[in-house]
Amino acid sequence: MPLREACGVVGITTTTPVLHNLLIGLRALQHRGQESAGVALWDEGHLTRRGMGLVAEVLTNFETRFHDAKAGIGHVRYSTAGSSSLRNAQPITASFATGELSLAHNGTIANQQELREQWETEGAAFMSDTDSEIIVRLIAHRLPHTGSIVSAIREAMGRMVGSYSIALLHNDELFAFRDPLGIKPLCLGELPDGHVVASESVALDAMGATFVRDITPGEIVQLTPEGVTSHPPPAGGERAFCMFEYVYFARPDSRMDGTLAYSVRQELGRQLWNEHPVEADLVVPVPDSGIAHALGFAEAAGIPYREGLIKNRYVWRSFIQPHDEQRKATINEKLNPIREFLEGQRVVLIDDSVVRGNTSRRIVARVREAGASEVHLRVGCPPIISPCYLGIDMPSRDEFIAPGKSVADITRDIGADSVGYISIDGLVRAIGKPHDDLCLGCINEEYPVPIPGERVRGQATLEEFEA
Repeated sequence: MPLREACGVVGITTTTPVLHNLLIGLRALQHRGQESAGVALWDEGHLTRRGMGLVAEVLTNFETRFHDAKAGIGHVRYSTAGSSSLRNAQPITASFATGELSLAHNGTIANQQELREQWETEGAAFMSDTDSEIIVRLIAHRLPHTGSIVSAIREAMGRMVGSYSIALLHNDELFAFRDPLGIKPLCLGELPDGHVVASESVALDAMGATFVRDITPGEIVQLTPEGVTSHPPPAGGERAFCMFEYVYFARPDSRMDGTLAYSVRQELGRQLWNEHPVEADLVVPVPDSGIAHALGFAEAAGIPYREGLIKNRYVWRSFIQPHDEQRKATINEKLNPIREFLEGQRVVLIDDSVVRGNTSRRIVARVREAGASEVHLRVGCPPIISPCYLGIDMPSRDEFIAPGKSVADITRDIGADSVGYISIDGLVRAIGKPHDDLCLGCINEEYPVPIPGERVRGQATLEEFEA
């Protein structure tokens, strides 16, 4: 599935040096972004290292001062706002009257253009074209007026519309906060001598930290080696957890807001069988993201499960390729069908989602070339019909395969014998959260925040609402 990821963030403060655990956490989140990586640490000043590429490639050969630092944040990125270049790599670090501020951001600020234009009208010059720099400016601008970093963050949150999970280093102080809807995940963990925040619980597992809890949507926390101070949001409020984190983006062994991604994906497979049964000989996942879905489907159907497509794990996810031609070429290198399993068989291919359809089309063709007599595609996500404005770099409506097409049209386009998508109700049941607690904008065209030209969840379009 050629989607591009958002980002992953980590923040650690302990009584001992943090660099080693910071890098462990970032490697555990590498699936969330493979374009750039960076760290910012405190040692009598902010020490920053950023580079284009994977964590293991660009975060090496640190000077002694980095190894001595006892507080730091880290980031892995794929661009959702701002071009792919070193100037947009994170963490972003800036100096102000109150000291230094470094920020690592996962998400997208939907009203970034409006905020940027306001700053530029007042004569501000930007050093990058990423929305994360806008967050730094909002906080730094209010800090001298409020005299409190927590108050400055809260005021900035009041001006931002969109998704964000953020680790922030203000001089030697570590803070973390999450947007009021909880669109992007963020969790809190404890080390023997300190505390950590991360986009996913797998980062805590990798560094041997104990999972404590998820950061509450809208909450600001300050972390010290001795403890955590919480600044909770006002009581109540809507939720809009990103359904794609459960379907695809998060590692399957991550827990987010009390739910294990692997369990959701297995249940999606079971729901797929209930909604779209088919006579077949084999259930074959599109690896790796379709594996848990396929296991659930096979268990519910009583059809044998086989890994009929073997993945070359030294080729990274196709969505990370910046150009469609590169993504297409990557499929042949990435997935190799096993003819001995597939020849003469009626195969059910299970994938997590279909966006443009190019990848699915090529995989179906490769399974047919390996001798399958029938190829039926089952998809663990409803048809994607609308862009994401909140942290996932989805294409425009013109590039999606589903808008304006029937399932029969899509079946012919992909070249399968049949295609079955899970329903929105089936998706919601599998995730196990109330319908109104999920962001489903890309599949039902109703967004949890105002987006120009789009319908607000439970309301009209922004233009109609303002009228």
